[in-house]
Amino acid sequence: MTILNIEDSAVLVIDVQEKLLNAVFNKSCVENKAAIIAKAANILNIPLVITEQYPKGLGETIPAIEGGKRFEKITFSALDNKEVLEDIKSLRKKQIIIFGIETHICVSQTTAALLDAGYEVSVIKDACGSRAEVEYLAGLERMKSNGAKIITTEIALFEWLKGAKHPNFKEIQALIK
Repeated sequence: MTILNIEDSAVLVIDVQEKLLNAVFNKSCVENKAAIIAKAANILNIPLVITEQYPKGLGETIPAIEGGKRFEKITFSALDNKEVLEDIKSLRKKQIIIFGIETHICVSQTTAALLDAGYEVSVIKDACGSRAEVEYLAGLERMKSNGAKIITTEIALFEWLKGAKHPNFKEIQALIK
């Protein structure tokens, strides 16, 4: 896998919903980094696909994540929802950048399905969360051993930009606090 390219990328946000976010051990980091990635995707015109696990019970995606197409799901793997799978296929992107809640359940199972489907998958670890740190770490290790690349928010942003001459460099750099 090469570094990320805007032209080849789509972002998949997994279940960053209020009730789930409030339960994760690394809430503030997840909330901050998820918002940064979503804003950067919007600025760079990278498609954003958002899933919500049983929103009637768990609430909607946090307001800081704007734009994108939203899909309800009740399965752990987002790709078990045929609408999500078809939407991702229709984007014709080979690199899927994924993050969300919970790392060891929905993010991990979705990542496995994406890898099985032939996508290059990068997991943004500082935008992933689980209730317990041990589960978070196990989820990251599982995804890495399955073939996903484990990256951070800043790795994704600066790989997309390639350099300071990118027309959106200052706008993206301003997102980093």
